[in-house]
Amino acid sequence: MHENDEQRKKLLNRLNRIRGQVDAVSRMIENDSECVEIIMQISAATGALSKVAQLLLREHLEGSLADAAESNSDEEREAIMKELITLFEKYASAK
Repeated sequence: MHENDEQRKKLLNRLNRIRGQVDAVSRMIENDSECVEIIMQISAATGALSKVAQLLLREHLEGSLADAAESNSDEEREAIMKELITLFEKYASAK
């Protein structure tokens, strides 16, 4: 995973920004901020985290499809496809 160090760095930067957003939510609750403001911050953090998941899913999909295309084994290709289907089902149900 993350063969590209630049991609890894970008993902980690995104996650650090998300951490900052979550910390901001905690501070807002501690400071008794308006509910609407808190919800907007939570929405921003949720959207950002979803984007990280999408980028990772894309990377995994590309790698898995390349592995399946290079494989000479029907069993290995089928295992890769089953794993991808399971991953998509879990990702879709988490939304």
